[in-house]
Amino acid sequence: MTLASPPPSPASSHGEAVVTALSAEDVTVRLGGALIVDEVSFTVEPGEWLTVIGPNGAGKSTLLHAVAGLLAFDGRVRLYGDDLAALPRRELARRIAVVVQSPVVPEGMTVLDYVLLGRTPHIHALGRESQHDVDVALRVCERLDLMPFTTRALATLSGGERQRAILARALAQLAGTRQALLLLDEPTSALDIGHQQEVLELVDTLRAEEGLTVVSTMHELSIAGEYADRLLLLAAGRLAALGPAAEVLTTELLATHYRARVRVIDSESGPVVVPLRPDRQEY
Repeated sequence: MTLASPPPSPASSHGEAVVTALSAEDVTVRLGGALIVDEVSFTVEPGEWLTVIGPNGAGKSTLLHAVAGLLAFDGRVRLYGDDLAALPRRELARRIAVVVQSPVVPEGMTVLDYVLLGRTPHIHALGRESQHDVDVALRVCERLDLMPFTTRALATLSGGERQRAILARALAQLAGTRQALLLLDEPTSALDIGHQQEVLELVDTLRAEEGLTVVSTMHELSIAGEYADRLLLLAAGRLAALGPAAEVLTTELLATHYRARVRVIDSESGPVVVPLRPDRQEY
């Protein structure tokens, strides 16, 4: 199943320039007069997975929502070269899907009906979903092993099953869209380690197979470093570090910005961050 046409290949026999998937320039967000995100700039290449990390209150979710066009901001964000501010809302919703931490789910809604909500940007005003929209939703459900649950109420699913359904809605939203961006706000925050792995492996597989570009926020540092191509460390609303996990997950940076005593252990899958208890007086 193809959800979106892959972005242009980096190699081109005609010498065509590769367009950056996402470009954020001096993004600044104020909420209620308070400065939450302060002149943050970064780029994300097509097919890349960038994860934003940082202590509580650093502005991670706010930055993600600004990039999604859900919050007013100063600065500029470009999606495959197109200025975010110039894109019509419907076009924006077709190209960027956001998975929030705690989505509002209407009581009693079935899994299939919830996934179909992702097709809303593709439906004309005053219209309703077509058979094509239903087929897209069913293909996504099949791809995410949700077919046994299509008639079940979303509230009756386990945590891992529900998170797959939430992801399915986002993928149904992006289906048929070229140059798509998937934004994940703490996608594993309410899941145990097994379901965390299940969801992240699924995202990584879809990224490889469907040409998706992914930007996420995450608290679990070791897991973030294992799955993301690069990490962006946000502290007090400002960019503190940006690069591969080995360059960002260091004892010095984590001590400075998390005020944490940790040991960072190199492993085949990336740095493993182990908290250390404070020294204690022996009695």
